[in-house]
Amino acid sequence: MKIRSLVEFRRFGLALLLLSGLAAQAAELKVIAGAAFAPALKELGPQFERATGHTLVVQYGILGALKKQLDGGEAFDLAIVPAALLDGAARQGKIADGTRVGLVRVGMAVAVRAGAPKPDIGSVEAFRRALLNASQIAYPPEGAIGVHLAKVLDQLGIAEQMRTKTRAQKTVETVATTLAAGEAELGFAPSTVFAGATGVEIAGPFPSELQTYVQLTAGVGAASVQPVAARALIKHLTSPEAVAVFKAKGFEPSLGK
Repeated sequence: MKIRSLVEFRRFGLALLLLSGLAAQAAELKVIAGAAFAPALKELGPQFERATGHTLVVQYGILGALKKQLDGGEAFDLAIVPAALLDGAARQGKIADGTRVGLVRVGMAVAVRAGAPKPDIGSVEAFRRALLNASQIAYPPEGAIGVHLAKVLDQLGIAEQMRTKTRAQKTVETVATTLAAGEAELGFAPSTVFAGATGVEIAGPFPSELQTYVQLTAGVGAASVQPVAARALIKHLTSPEAVAVFKAKGFEPSLGK
């Protein structure tokens, strides 16, 4: 009886050691990511967590907020941000050497409230006319879409006319909710933001002459406390399974950038 109890005790102790070993290997990863990447990471992140036991703590942001985080030295394990931001952070020594990986790109789109008429935006002139005819438009000025749209409005010569029609948003997510509530007629954001939103429909992409793309690129933080787990997440995001998710969510290949 004593021998059996001793064996069971040793087995129990071994189980505890194994469990504690797994717990020690499990990491909490801090990820900062562009808001346009959210539709993909919200599906791929839980897959990664289930497969590895790691936990992701993700903070999404638009261009202006992401730049402040990176420039301000905020701690992170993995950044998934527009390529220009990541390259700037790398020049400052904030991205680990050899970890930069281009993931996907996403173009800019125009959306309307679900069921509302979709304007013709297939040409530069039609796009200009649709903007001028809109009662209100919505977009985040500090986002990648806001920076680009400001240039487009100047190019089209209608920046001043659109100023009084603009409902500025703090995030790209609220562009969709503003449209759905009928508080704006046209909304502007990366296409993936609208593809996963309710109450809105995409009217179409920007005309090719006015289009731009956000190239979302990943890099491990130089000061990451979980660099191995961060690299594992990059591997997961470049797997064939992830590529299928990206395609389904409306992302385009990174084209090697």
